[in-house]
Amino acid sequence: MKLAIALPLLIAALVLLVAWIGWRFFWGGQVAGTWSVSKADEPVLADVLPVALPVAVEAPVPVADTSPPRQQRYQWVVWPLLSLSLVALGVLAVFKMGGYYYQSPDYVAQDYQQAGRIKQTLLEEKLVPPPPLPPTAFADVQNQMPSLDIAHANRDWSHMNPAFVQTVLRVMVAMRARGFGMVLLEGYRSPERQNALAAQGNHVTQAKGGQSKHQYGLAVDLAPMRNGKVVISERDPWAMQAYQALGEEAQAAGLTWGGNWSFKDYGHIEQTGSLKVLLGKK
Repeated sequence: MKLAIALPLLIAALVLLVAWIGWRFFWGGQVAGTWSVSKADEPVLADVLPVALPVAVEAPVPVADTSPPRQQRYQWVVWPLLSLSLVALGVLAVFKMGGYYYQSPDYVAQDYQQAGRIKQTLLEEKLVPPPPLPPTAFADVQNQMPSLDIAHANRDWSHMNPAFVQTVLRVMVAMRARGFGMVLLEGYRSPERQNALAAQGNHVTQAKGGQSKHQYGLAVDLAPMRNGKVVISERDPWAMQAYQALGEEAQAAGLTWGGNWSFKDYGHIEQTGSLKVLLGKK
């Protein structure tokens, strides 16, 4: 709004300035008679004296210099240059205020595409996490893998990064469309719990407290659910199909899948990138 008001005022001021310079030093000076008379218009002595009269030869009389003063001679150079400089500065100011610097078509197209993606993201409906499952749904997992201590795992979606949560929920929606309902085994994990799991050996986790993205709400462990119970066994063909589909959907969403690691963690997905970069090098 301020720019829309400032630009017309600046242009009007430039027009008035150029008009004043033109009146003061050009057209106004001509009307006031400041221009000198041309030597071509001066009467010649031979034209007014009779032809028959002898003219005595006398020493030449010095003639006063009637040429325009130096200031008048130079004003036709200085003031046009000054006015053009002022106009150029005004035009640069207009471009500066309007932000109309030249951009290559490719760069502008990329800007429009990025703005479109941001707008589309803002317009997307915010997904709501599913309600928590009863502890009995995880009984089989606790019996099969007691080292995970699933009973004490944190499954509170509010303890994780909100943007990351939305990405995970979209992955879960895509998984449901493929016939695999996924549930959250664990989200946020405290450094103390991370150290306790790491103390059990590399077959559980290779990250210590502060080294896992679980501590920063940027990683989750998911598992498929069948007939009201969570299935975590990788020996189950149906469960492995679900994990493979999870890897495909997670990578399509720009996330990292633990199934691609040397230490296979098929139900693990996390935000892509190093912790140093994700945390702003803090």
